Amino acid sequence: MSQVKLTLALSKGRIFEETLPLLRAAGIEVLEDPEKSRKLILPTNRPDVQVVLVRASDVPTYVQYGGADLGVCGKDTLIEHEAEWGGAGSVGLYQPLDLKIAKCRMSVAVRADFDYASAVRQGARLKVATKYVAIAREFFASKGVHVDLIKLYGSMELAPLTGMADAIVDLVSTGNTLKANHLVEVEPIMDISSRLVVNPTALKVKRELLRPILDAFARATA
Repeated sequence: MSQVKLTLALSKGRIFEETLPLLRAAGIEVLEDPEKSRKLILPTNRPDVQVVLVRASDVPTYVQYGGADLGVCGKDTLIEHEAEWGGAGSVGLYQPLDLKIAKCRMSVAVRADFDYASAVRQGARLKVATKYVAIAREFFASKGVHVDLIKLYGSMELAPLTGMADAIVDLVSTGNTLKANHLVEVEPIMDISSRLVVNPTALKVKRELLRPILDAFARATA
């Protein structure tokens, strides 16, 4: 009889690195470095726990459909995922914890020479480039600002520089990337941090395996 396993979905980079101390608090050590290994499924020191490496935007999908039992992803990713699947609550993901890691903010940024406040005041229709269409749409609608949204998947800073967009909506951490590209942050939208998401079926079926990990994460982030 094969052993019941827990599968944790993580994305490479900052979220992976900042999740490691939480895993250690739960007695779990990932045995391979994702930056050096070609494997997409990484073993841990526990035979009943493994880590799968997926794109950040795919973490909620893997957890929703049972490809992983739990995962860690940003609040921004969750909002966009929920919007795509028909709104919060419709995707059936249990979100027990804000892990308070990978903190940053979602903001509006423009070219340094663009008068954003004046354009908004005058009711101008703005062209906004973003990967985060649902967040941007909701934000500008709440302010009564008319926008045309342009979906991009990367290099957001190029859009205002090439004249394709008046503004961007993107994640900002230090602001150094904006500065290097002569852009300025003009309006914060929301604070972002990473959340733990759990498959509801796994929570019932694998409760004995999951509960100690959830408890350890909760203590580590209290």
